[in-house]
This record gives sequence, structure tokens and C-alpha cells, in this order.
Amino acid sequence: MFFPSASDFAPRNLPTAPLAPRVVKVKPSPAPVAYQAPRKLPTYRVTATVYMADARQTDSDPLITADNSRIPRRATSKIRWMALSRDLLDKWGGPFSYGDSVQVRGVSPELDGVYVIHDTMNRRFKRGIDLLVAKHEDIYGRWGNVRISPVPKRPAVIPQWQAS
Repeated sequence: MFFPSASDFAPRNLPTAPLAPRVVKVKPSPAPVAYQAPRKLPTYRVTATVYMADARQTDSDPLITADNSRIPRRATSKIRWMALSRDLLDKWGGPFSYGDSVQVRGVSPELDGVYVIHDTMNRRFKRGIDLLVAKHEDIYGRWGNVRISPVPKRPAVIPQWQAS
């Protein structure tokens, strides 16, 4: 068995570098930037209706939405999901995409609020939204001149490294 000796590790006339300390500049960490929402968000005027997770109002599998989310069996209007017409979805050239939050105003005090887009309306509808409600809720209707606007996404907080 071969064991290396100290002479095997000795330098063999290799060039050496000076070992003088270097001056290094340390950049201070940037100050956290406060979140500011855009001043004016775009607003779209649409027609609002309500729909229920029922095979007569949807397709043959009413509990699965267009983005493959599963509607809970006992879902009510409290979960705040909505379907959007195709002309408003980015897949067909619109400004919204699945999972976006949308502020809805102009329907009624109990139905106004922030909704999440999970479904798509039939292609025959233009500039419309469908709000998900339960069968046991007696909410029916069609509302014109409803305003929707995107809810700005908050930037993710990036943790800063700190020496201990």
C-alpha cells in the first residue's frame, strides 16, 4: 500500500501570488420598497348573471370548472367563484386569466365583492360574467351595467439575508 509523504505535497517551483489583503466594498442592502397599487385600474362594463353547479346549466360534469378546479358539493355564493365570457379571458385575447381576482360592483350588496375566475361561459355570451351560487339560495337574475376591475397582485416579500 502506498502512503504519500510530506515531500509529495511540497511546492515544485510554482509561481506564487502575493497574499496582500484586498479592499472590498460592501453594498448596503436596499431599503424595502413600500407596495403601491396602480393609480387607475381598468374597469370593464359587463352583464352579470348567476349560475349553479347543475348539469342543466353547465356541461355533463358540473363540479369541474374550466381550469380543472373542483366545486365543493355544498358550495354557496360565499366561496366567490365566477365564470367569465371568452372575450375577456387571455386565452382568447382578453385581459384576464384563470386564477385572477376581480372586483365586482353593481350587482347587489350581497353579491358585490372580490371573485376568483375559475370557469368560462358558453361562447355565445360576450362581455359577461356568471357568479356561482348554490341551488338552495334563491338568487336569480340578470344585471346590466356591472363594473369589474382586476385586483392588483401584491408583490412577494423576498426575505433578506442577515448575519447572525
